[in-house]
Amino acid sequence: MGPYAYIAIEGNIGAGKTTFSKQMAESTGSNLILERFAENPFLERFYEDPDSHAFSVELAFVADRFKQLGEALGSRNLFRQHVISDYNFAKSLIFAKANLPSNEYALFRTMFKLMSDQIPSPEVVAILNPGLEMVKEQIKARGRSYEQDLPKGYLEKIEKGYKSYYKHHRGSRVLLIDTSDLDFVSNKEDYERILTCVLTPRKPGVYEIKP
Repeated sequence: MGPYAYIAIEGNIGAGKTTFSKQMAESTGSNLILERFAENPFLERFYEDPDSHAFSVELAFVADRFKQLGEALGSRNLFRQHVISDYNFAKSLIFAKANLPSNEYALFRTMFKLMSDQIPSPEVVAILNPGLEMVKEQIKARGRSYEQDLPKGYLEKIEKGYKSYYKHHRGSRVLLIDTSDLDFVSNKEDYERILTCVLTPRKPGVYEIKP
């Protein structure tokens, strides 16, 4: 893990966050936190009828992420435990902005701020970006039924949300990693190239990286 104790792997739906997080946790001997998306009782209903279930799905996600990260990070010893998560808590705000009308988003943002102040920030946020076409292919390949008919333009909206949120981010090292020409699942060298990028010591700031 080099100089870092807490790293979050981020990106669009289907970007490979969970796969890369598992690989990295295994190769670095780190503790792994995986988002419990399947436990959200509103997720499938949201994809069927976004207008009716958007607020419920976002509330359920932010509550579970707050609980999970609070439990996993609150009692850790930074000098003995290294942690890799396949999401950052800010994901809740990015998706809420994409999914909620302005009045509900304003309420959600107020609640999110109260929660986020109690969650430690990762030292590194590595955002994997394989490109929209690859994201669509990977969503299709993994075969989750409720993801197969995403609204037109939804993935583009999420990608813009990540870029907007992290454009002027402060405190962490934000790595915008272009993975469009890499296959870190099948090619060990590609995986190690990304891993090196993530673990390289840097000052806090936003970095655009093409390994």
